[in-house]
Amino acid sequence: MTRKTSGGLGTLGIDVATAPMEAKSAAELPTGTGWQYEPKWDGFRCLAFRAGDEVEIRAKSGKSLSRFFPDVLEVLRKVAAKTFVLDGEIIIPVGEGLSFEALQMRLHPAASRIQRLARETPAVLMAFDCLLERRGKPLVALPFEERRATLERVVESPPDRLALTPFTQELRTAKAWLTAGAGGIDGVVAKRLDLPYRPGERAMLKIKNIRTADCVVGGFRYETGGKRVGSLLLGLYDAAGDLHHVGFTSALADSDKSALTKRLEKLVAPPGFTKDVPGAPSRWSTARSTAWEPLKPALVVEVTYDHVTGNRFRHGTGLLRWRPDKKPQQCTLDQIAAPVARTV
Repeated sequence: MTRKTSGGLGTLGIDVATAPMEAKSAAELPTGTGWQYEPKWDGFRCLAFRAGDEVEIRAKSGKSLSRFFPDVLEVLRKVAAKTFVLDGEIIIPVGEGLSFEALQMRLHPAASRIQRLARETPAVLMAFDCLLERRGKPLVALPFEERRATLERVVESPPDRLALTPFTQELRTAKAWLTAGAGGIDGVVAKRLDLPYRPGERAMLKIKNIRTADCVVGGFRYETGGKRVGSLLLGLYDAAGDLHHVGFTSALADSDKSALTKRLEKLVAPPGFTKDVPGAPSRWSTARSTAWEPLKPALVVEVTYDHVTGNRFRHGTGLLRWRPDKKPQQCTLDQIAAPVARTV
């Protein structure tokens, strides 16, 4: 619960419903002068507001995240500056990396559970931009280079669990971040130093390290309301021979779906997966997400992916090609094993 003050968030000069500036995908890191590169963190994007004792966190959807992250509210109140609007990412360090699952677990209706998780796996606010440091004087029209300098002044001595994202203007360092894929880094964001803040616009660039893996097709889901395949469920074997569900691909050509459905239906047989089985009910489940058909482990596909967390693809994958030349048992978890991560 945030405490209210007479000069509250509504008087800051930036609406709490402001949408963060976003990034559009690029195939390669931009080169030349005038660029700054930062790690792209795997977390919840947010704007953090403070007006005296009143604090608020808003997701890029516009919804409040405050009740789910009381630990972040506490951190914001510990900053020496009493007035600011920060742009950043909420992340949760676990072990030597970051856990997106731990973030998702916070989105729970029970306040007691949220408080327990905040104690057990406290979140970090990774800040990378500043939209305001004085009431009524937004900084959005200033170039990014000046806003970053303001951020470092506003958060000159950051309290624990508030960090300023590292940056570089050296292409070689940015390439190293991109290829490392460790420590919760989801890629690299490139920003023009002269860029004003453009709420809701894709005015920055994001570059991800696209990799490939050979996966067993352990199951499939039908299209919503139809009887053709909509997505393939992907699996990888561990050293004990168990097939783990690791993600999905829905990158299927419409012209191929009818023939592919018939092929898959001939292979339907339980169990499909023996570890991390898809479709376990949760508060985020839908009828479509829990209904799936198990398959004999006979088909292998090569997919493209950009990020892995907890031995799962964080996003849907791209279907590169079918691999009839590869045995399903050759599709193992070590393909997506994370490299040694940096501690945040």
